[in-house]
Amino acid sequence: MKKMRKITGGLIFDVFNYVFLFAIIIIMAYPMLHVVAMSLSKPGAITAGEVSWFPRGFNINGYQYLMKDEELLNAYKNTIIYSFLGTFFTLTFTSLAAYPLSLSGFVLKKPFTFYLAITMFFSGGLIPTYLWIKDLKLLNTIWVMVLPGCISAYTVFVFRSFFQSIPGSLRESAYIDGANDVLILFKIILPLSKPLLATFFLFTMVERWNSWFDAMMYLNDKTMHPLQMVLRRLVVLTDPTRSTYAHGDFAAMVKLGHLHPKNTQMAAVVLAMIPILCVYPYIQKHFTKGVMIGAIKG
Repeated sequence: MKKMRKITGGLIFDVFNYVFLFAIIIIMAYPMLHVVAMSLSKPGAITAGEVSWFPRGFNINGYQYLMKDEELLNAYKNTIIYSFLGTFFTLTFTSLAAYPLSLSGFVLKKPFTFYLAITMFFSGGLIPTYLWIKDLKLLNTIWVMVLPGCISAYTVFVFRSFFQSIPGSLRESAYIDGANDVLILFKIILPLSKPLLATFFLFTMVERWNSWFDAMMYLNDKTMHPLQMVLRRLVVLTDPTRSTYAHGDFAAMVKLGHLHPKNTQMAAVVLAMIPILCVYPYIQKHFTKGVMIGAIKG
């Protein structure tokens, strides 16, 4: 009888679990499908408010229009550069900072750990940060989008915890064979840390890809703006017909019924999502394990 109750309870839990997860999928999938449908629908259907899950008609004029937009293409290139450089520096500098802190024999381990912990609770604020970046002459340079914020105390502590979980015997064997700490880090520790690196690669890449506030604060040169700044002007601040990067034929296409402003806006959103959606499947196999690192390592 107890066994039957246990089986019934487990079955009820599984049913509610699947229903809950299915509801989450619907909640997350609908906005994405709606955006794609809006970008591909005919202008008349968008005006009539008939677009929901699936496109009404088929219209790629919004994508074709954006592919001719030099400012958008330049912003796309800038975002790719900022994202990959920022992610590379984040993973590199964080690994270099975390490795010494994972060694029990590191003399300055406690002072550095204390210093990093303080930065998790206190910061200089926006204005001192701006003045600091200005004094370093980073304004309107590629480095202002790459270097500031490329390392954080939380990430260092997570990396340190993972490095500490790797058996110390591997490091000792490498010392006996004549390897130094640099070789040990890059030849032994990091190759064994693929789940960790893959997880934070994805986290950092998404964060860098979606970054726009730093560009708004530190980049006055529009030719250096990332994709999200152009997307912000296109979707949030202005109508494409009044945009500084709208071509002269935009109004004519809208007037002739070949294009709707929403076609262009939603197409821009889709183009901004595609790279992240393409990267995620290749990292997923490591992501499932790596995402639990901070929760189970001390």
